[in-house]
Amino acid sequence: MREISSSVTFEIEPRETAAMMIEHSTRLSVEGASVWVTRSNDVEDYWLCPGDSLLLRRGERLWLSVDGDRSARVGFVAPLARSALVRDALAAAAERLGLRWRGSLRAV
Repeated sequence: MREISSSVTFEIEPRETAAMMIEHSTRLSVEGASVWVTRSNDVEDYWLCPGDSLLLRRGERLWLSVDGDRSARVGFVAPLARSALVRDALAAAAERLGLRWRGSLRAV
């Protein structure tokens, strides 16, 4: 058996901070530039380099920013059963923030 998941990817520009609410447990992955992640209800901040990932909890709030002069791509991957809800919620958040995004379905 293989797990099927949905992924949504956002691009974050240098000197931009993106805030979002996580509706369902998911995994955040980073490509391009390093990303600074601040999470609600967590005393730690996270510095994610390209290729790193972080498991996210349902209901937490995130603040993401990019280090340096390159943009970063952050991907959110969730199980297919919830993928449409997650994708729609992330797409709505991206639109509110004026972020570019792309969504795709893929097997993991």
